[in-house]
Amino acid sequence: MELDPRGQRFAAAITSAVIIAVLVTGSAWLALAQAVVFALTALSPRRGPYALIFRTLILPRIAPPAEREPAAPVRFAQTVGLAFLSVASIGYFAGDPAVGMTFAGLGLVAAFLNAAFGLCLGCEAYLAIRRLTTRPAPRPQVPPRPPTV
Repeated sequence: MELDPRGQRFAAAITSAVIIAVLVTGSAWLALAQAVVFALTALSPRRGPYALIFRTLILPRIAPPAEREPAAPVRFAQTVGLAFLSVASIGYFAGDPAVGMTFAGLGLVAAFLNAAFGLCLGCEAYLAIRRLTTRPAPRPQVPPRPPTV
């Protein structure tokens, strides 16, 4: 499955706004709500709530995408966001706003970079991990040459 990168940037803009609201209010419930959005989107990027808004309200009014991106890096990035906002909500619920603010702030940095510049840190991390862990195909063994006399 391939995705329209403009939809991901749109979702990142909404996510940035939500996380700013989390940081301003210190709301554990809002952090948890964003974590749920990340969980739903990690399961299916096309069926996440922000993707549905993009496809319903924005996509019909703009030209088709010039390029598409694979879904696997996006799912990984959403899973990272889920981890950050889950820890943030736990921090807020536990009465430790420093933990909540730290992890919400990390989520905000990632979301803002994607929204403003199209740089998906989670996607880049996914690709780097794949490069480091995927072994190249083995080379065929060439039998040694017999010695020449």
